[in-house]
Amino acid sequence: MLSKRIIPCLDVKDGRTVKGINFVELRDAGDPVELAWQYAEQGADELVFLDITATHERRGTTIEMVKSVARQLNIPFTIGGGIRSVADAEALLNSGADKISINSAAVMNPALIEELAKAFGVQFVVLAVDTKLVDGRNMVHLNGGRLITELETEDWIRRAEGLGAGEILLTSMDHDGTKNGFDCSLLEKVAESINIPVIASGGAGKIEHFTEVFLKTGVDAALAASVFHYSEIPIPYLKQELKKHNIPVRL
Repeated sequence: MLSKRIIPCLDVKDGRTVKGINFVELRDAGDPVELAWQYAEQGADELVFLDITATHERRGTTIEMVKSVARQLNIPFTIGGGIRSVADAEALLNSGADKISINSAAVMNPALIEELAKAFGVQFVVLAVDTKLVDGRNMVHLNGGRLITELETEDWIRRAEGLGAGEILLTSMDHDGTKNGFDCSLLEKVAESINIPVIASGGAGKIEHFTEVFLKTGVDAALAASVFHYSEIPIPYLKQELKKHNIPVRL
């Protein structure tokens, strides 16, 4: 069985790592370059870097910061925010990214998924999906959660897989920053309905939440931010605890 991955996420705004609750009330969490180095040293399996205001501000991801973060890492590095074209993705790849994450641009232009997969390979393309319950249905949201779409989350994910997405980063906006646990019900349904890896995001608050998401759902990785940024859960200790529950992890 493949090892389950632990992935810290750096949400970056104005050159600083930030974290909020339900995508709002952002507070400073430190320097992204320093945090990237710390997580690589602690044994994180991968790192995700999201320029959370790039799409809203209609600009690309900050290339120089990407280069600075990449220089600190010996683990896979996914970058997202403001990617609208193959050229945007290529620039990030050349700056040190191993994978790119697309969200709003993919919804606006689904063909972009196919173009990126053909240009760089399926394994390069991570589809980020921000979902929120609206009248009992999980609906896709864009622009950092500011804009609701008419897309049902599970339908969109299945379509994206068919277009060439190689991995799904699924964030529950209802759970994000609450530290009440991942949305295991939704994650289980999504993981069972597709054949590509799923990264669980939104809601991690204690070690038991990571144990629960791996034991109850078929996700391949769990992503978190604040519990790592503020040293509430040390990554080496987390992995030791997961190992005790017979969850395969890389130590």
